[in-house]
Amino acid sequence: MGVRLLVLVVLSVALMVVDARFTLLKPVRSQMSLVLMQSYWITDFPQRLWQGVASQFGSRTELVADNEKLKTENLLLQGRMQKLAALTEQNVRLRELLNSSALVNEKVEVAELIGMDPNPFTHRIIINKGERDGVVLGQPVLDARGLMGQVVELMPYTSRVLLLTDTTHSIPVQVNRNGLRAIASGTGNPERLELRHVADTADIKVGDLLVSSGLGQRFPAGYPVATVKEVIHDSGQPFAIVRAVPTAALNRSRYLLLVFSDSRTPEERANDAAKAQEAEQNGEAPPVIPATVPKPVEPAVAPAPAPVATPVR
Repeated sequence: MGVRLLVLVVLSVALMVVDARFTLLKPVRSQMSLVLMQSYWITDFPQRLWQGVASQFGSRTELVADNEKLKTENLLLQGRMQKLAALTEQNVRLRELLNSSALVNEKVEVAELIGMDPNPFTHRIIINKGERDGVVLGQPVLDARGLMGQVVELMPYTSRVLLLTDTTHSIPVQVNRNGLRAIASGTGNPERLELRHVADTADIKVGDLLVSSGLGQRFPAGYPVATVKEVIHDSGQPFAIVRAVPTAALNRSRYLLLVFSDSRTPEERANDAAKAQEAEQNGEAPPVIPATVPKPVEPAVAPAPAPVATPVR
């Protein structure tokens, strides 16, 4: 046993020296590597088979999980896109409202529509500004396009606004083209107003812009109210039938402006403007411009209905 081991050791050392010093064993080594490669592939086959199967099942599970994750992300992105579209439209409406407020000389405050009167025979809305915000009865309300109505009922934090198209509402107007005065009354149709008692020979035509005249000291003068849509002349009647379309989007606007009328005279406005310009040049805070609102008008209280007797069976 010891002799054979010694012989094998000597033979191994001799082969290593020959392989290191000479190239005689290089072909033999190449042939042996081919044989050993096959044996390596055979012995490694079970492990590679197991890894392949595990990878297939793992990949399918990961794909299913990734698919569910992508579906969820897609749904969230679609929801955000819808919200983004709504925010974009809201931004456009607010920009229009801000542009309209820049054209208003009076002090204004932005309000939001939060409700509508469920009675189909009245045109009233509810806004999120009330008595605590300085709102008073009779205060004008407008949107980015024109007058909408006036405040007729106050709550601490909300108010009820009567729209121009309500059958109980009328507003003094004038034709912007020639100053012809008239009274625009609501018809119960949110897309139509009627001008009462317009002479058949009056200079009014389709397309004329009707603006508030300021008479009655309720609505400030110069605000768009409606555009004349139809003028019917009847030779047998003393008055023409004039129908107009409100300029305000009464059934679409969500953001509104509450107008605080400026009661200063033109001279006072000029003096205040000069003072404000001087203060701005000196780097001082501009003076506060006083603003007033229409005097509160006590709403008419309808008499309580008489009790109805119920027969006893």
